[in-house]
Amino acid sequence: MRFAKLHGAGNDFLLFDGSEDAALLATLPPLVPALCHRRFGIGGDGVLLLLPVAAQRLRLVYWNSDGSEAAFCANGTRCAARFAADRWGWARMTIETGFATVAASVTAEAVTLSLPPPERVEPWRELAAGGEVVRGRYVVLGVPHLVVPVDWPDFWRRPLGPLAPELRAHPQLPADGANVNFAQREAGGLALRSFERGVEGETLACGSGAVAAALVAAAEGWVNPPVAVRTASGRTLVVEPSAEPPRCPSRLSGPAEWVASGSVAEELLRSG
Repeated sequence: MRFAKLHGAGNDFLLFDGSEDAALLATLPPLVPALCHRRFGIGGDGVLLLLPVAAQRLRLVYWNSDGSEAAFCANGTRCAARFAADRWGWARMTIETGFATVAASVTAEAVTLSLPPPERVEPWRELAAGGEVVRGRYVVLGVPHLVVPVDWPDFWRRPLGPLAPELRAHPQLPADGANVNFAQREAGGLALRSFERGVEGETLACGSGAVAAALVAAAEGWVNPPVAVRTASGRTLVVEPSAEPPRCPSRLSGPAEWVASGSVAEELLRSG
């Protein structure tokens, strides 16, 4: 099994080319946790399977690192676009995801997605977690997000537990919980830290979380579009609302960078 590893602003993924092996759709899912393990595997926040369906059009299947399938991963979709651009020569393409069919364009390492409006944007609510009460707004953009504004002087250093895990599975949220995105205003835009379902921990970036947070922040007047979102990796994602936020289409832009490519060792496949 040949793989490529790319990251989108520090959100890292293992990519597999479905045109090389038609059986991958069936054989990959049980292997995902072993492939993504940070010590015993290759390591990644998730696995992407690219299935070309026509010229400049592909279907994308995404699994979180725990093996659960998710409808959408924005940074993963951007990495898939970068892979297709480099391997297949597609500078522009259409990508079918479980959330929506999105257009992507690639220029060197910069990848932009054109995204539809969020499926749901709910009013602000108060939630008790981690020994405190926080305000959050529930937004579904392919996957569910809870956007939590904070004002932490130690924003990048503050431990996210137990607050983030309790919010991720809070009883006031739907049964499958939500990714939790802590957003703080800073000069020039937003700072964002994300605790993701399926990884069950903090990731260095979350693309759809950045969009959810930016749309909420722009709607509240905290920032002016386009919104620069600085992630925990130090990389910046840019969100451009296409109409009045938060219930509007948007464009998500940022780097998608190559890490490695190679073959999965037979021993790892057996252990998986």
